[in-house]
Amino acid sequence: MFIGENLTNLRIMHGYSRKQLSEMLQVTEQAVWQYENNYTSPKMQIVNDLKSIFHVKSRYFYEQDVLQRYLAPENIAVMNIAYRSKVMNVISKTQAEAKHVEYLDCFVNYITANLQLPTQKIIQLRDEVIHYLNHSTDDRKIQITKVAELAREKLGLSNDNNNNLIFFIEKSGVFLFEKSIGEEIDAYSLWTETDRPFIMLGNLKRSAVRRNFDIAHELGHLLLHYKVEFTNLDRKEHKALENEANLFAGAFLLPEEAFLEDMNAVVSVTNPDAYIDLKKKWTTSLQVLGYRALHLGVFDAKKHRNFYAALHRKGYLKKEPLDEVLPIQKPQKVKSILDFIVKKGLIKMDRMIEKDWMVEIDFFHRLTGIDKNFYHNYIVTERDFELIKVDEMTTDRSG
Repeated sequence: MFIGENLTNLRIMHGYSRKQLSEMLQVTEQAVWQYENNYTSPKMQIVNDLKSIFHVKSRYFYEQDVLQRYLAPENIAVMNIAYRSKVMNVISKTQAEAKHVEYLDCFVNYITANLQLPTQKIIQLRDEVIHYLNHSTDDRKIQITKVAELAREKLGLSNDNNNNLIFFIEKSGVFLFEKSIGEEIDAYSLWTETDRPFIMLGNLKRSAVRRNFDIAHELGHLLLHYKVEFTNLDRKEHKALENEANLFAGAFLLPEEAFLEDMNAVVSVTNPDAYIDLKKKWTTSLQVLGYRALHLGVFDAKKHRNFYAALHRKGYLKKEPLDEVLPIQKPQKVKSILDFIVKKGLIKMDRMIEKDWMVEIDFFHRLTGIDKNFYHNYIVTERDFELIKVDEMTTDRSG
C-alpha cells in the first residue's frame, strides 16, 4: 500500500508545494493531496515519475521511510534554527531546511549506530559558556569576546592561523554539511533536541575567507544562542543576535594578542592592500580584519570609514585579492565515518543504498553534499565463482 506520508516528507524536504509537484507530475493539486493523505494510490507511471524527481526506489513509497525508522520523534525544532533574517518568515523555506536536517539526523544516526563516539567537546564548551553567561556581570561585548577566546582554546586551534578550522570544529562534535541553500542564506545552524549540533553551509562557490566567517558565525550562534526561539524574534531582536554572532566570529578568527602583534607591522592602517598578508595568514577577509582592528582600538571610527571607502573604491567589497587563490575548506568527518564503517564491514554501501534507505546515490549526494563518486567507490559488485564447490571437489579427489 502506498504510504502518503513518505511522499509528503520528500516533497517538503525538496521545497515543493503540492501545486508545484502536481505540475511536475501533470496531475491536479487535489490528486497530490489524495496521494499524501492515503485517499488514493498513484498509478505506476506516477510512481516512476516520483522516483525520478526524488531519486528514490519504488519501494520507498510502500515501506516505512527512514524518518520513521531512524529519527527520534520531534528532534528538530524549526524555531531553534538560526537563519539569516531574509528567510525567517519564508515558511516553505524554513520547513524545507528543517525537513532536510531531519533526514540528515537520521543519516548520522544510521552511520554512527555501531560506533562509540568520544565525549563531545562542543557540548562541554556550550555548557561552560551557558554557566559563564548566566553568572557574569561583564558587558555583553566583553562576554562575547571571552566566549570566543574560550572556544578557540577549548577546540584546540593554533593561535597563529585558522588552517584547520573545519577539522577542529568537526572533531569537537559538530556535524557540518554542504548543500544548495540559495543566494539568501550563506549558512545556518541548530542544536537537535538530543544535543547534536549541525552547521549547514551553502555550496555556492564563494571564497575561503567567506566560508571561514560563515562557520565562525554559526559557531557563535550554537554557543551564545542555545534554545533561542529565532522564529519568535522581531526584526530588531534578530539583527541584534546576528551582530553578536558577527562579533564572536571576528574575535574567534582573530585572537586579540596575536592580531595586535600583527597589526604593529601594518604601516598604513586605512589602506586595505596593507592587510593582504594578514588575510593570507588568517584566511579572513579584509573587511573582517578592518572591523576587528576597529573593535580593538587600532583605529577610530573615522579611519575605519576611510578604510571601508578604500575597499569600495578598489572593488574589494565584491571581490578581494586572493579570493580565487586560497583553498576552500570542506567538511570531512562524515566521509571519514563512512570510509571507516564500510572498510570495517559495519555496513555495506550497496545495502545502505538499496535496502536500508531505498534510494539512489543522487539522493545521498543531495542530502549530504558529498560527491557521487565517493559513494560509487564503495559499491562492490560481488561475483560468485562457486569457490565452496571447487573446494568440495578438491576434497573429494584427495579422498
